[in-house]
Amino acid sequence: MAVKLTPLDVMNDAPVIPVIVLNDVAHAVALARALVAGGIRMLEVTLRTPVALACIEAIAREVPDAVPGAGTVRSASDAQAAAFAGARFAVSPGYTHSVGKTCHELGLPLLPGVATGGEIMAAQEDGYTELKFFPAMQAGGAAMLKAWQGPFGDVKFCPTGGVTAANAGDLLALSNVACVGGSWLTPADLIARGDWAAITQLAREAASFKR
Repeated sequence: MAVKLTPLDVMNDAPVIPVIVLNDVAHAVALARALVAGGIRMLEVTLRTPVALACIEAIAREVPDAVPGAGTVRSASDAQAAAFAGARFAVSPGYTHSVGKTCHELGLPLLPGVATGGEIMAAQEDGYTELKFFPAMQAGGAAMLKAWQGPFGDVKFCPTGGVTAANAGDLLALSNVACVGGSWLTPADLIARGDWAAITQLAREAASFKR
């Protein structure tokens, strides 16, 4: 039986959570193994493709050292399907009470997406204090996170959206940032040609970021 995670466990495991888009189930297991080999275990597989749930299921079944999660969770039914497939955490692009309530009921750790003070307050009202700041760079980046340190000093953020290897360090240096999310660890071209060694190297570099 897998140990139950908290949202903070998900955020604290490594400095970067990869935001993964998979179009072929055949790539899922090899990709997960490549990321784990580089020190990245929390894997956000976005529900943006028809095979996403099957990919989560394959990773959960065949890569015991990986911790598969579901990204782009936009509804209660998304959360339920993700949990059924074997996702051990969920990430949403925004926040609704319905998604938050369902994840609580499922025991599925959720990193809800927020971009405004009002959205932070809505998530906090439902018991969420570890949040995804999305789209981070488009919504104010490090300057916005610094501004939130005062009124929301009890909140930890995972900025995602426009985050790259080049700007991740500036975000991770902030006291209210626990980790960042990014798609640069799993480029579509490397996945398509099965260059798992290159992905392991990207993961290794990301896992070594200071925070």
